[in-house]
Amino acid sequence: MKKAVAFFVIIVFFFACNSEQLSADRFKTGRFEIPEGKGYAKTIITRTDSLQIEQYEQKIDTLIIVWKNNFNYTLKMVSPKNAIDKELIHVKITSVKENSYEFESVIGRSNFVSKGELIKISD
Repeated sequence: MKKAVAFFVIIVFFFACNSEQLSADRFKTGRFEIPEGKGYAKTIITRTDSLQIEQYEQKIDTLIIVWKNNFNYTLKMVSPKNAIDKELIHVKITSVKENSYEFESVIGRSNFVSKGELIKISD
């Protein structure tokens, strides 16, 4: 009986993700923008298979991106400038739309959660 309930819960969770969310692969490469606001300066992001290059406030950062699944990935600075830059950034996609997604990010093991939106502007 416990196995049947566990199986049912897994099936319900799987189908709770609509087809839009299941095709979140389209956000793994391309050019993106995080609009100014919610604690972010306007940021232009270029992603390849394993790198994310961020341009903001006349600065450029290069990060290694590792996708855990369609909804979670980590970012690590290639050239950290201070102790906090050495920490992994954990990102969770919380909502997916046609050309954008909302996310929550946490640096290292911090309790501070930062929320934002990422918009795809080209492939």
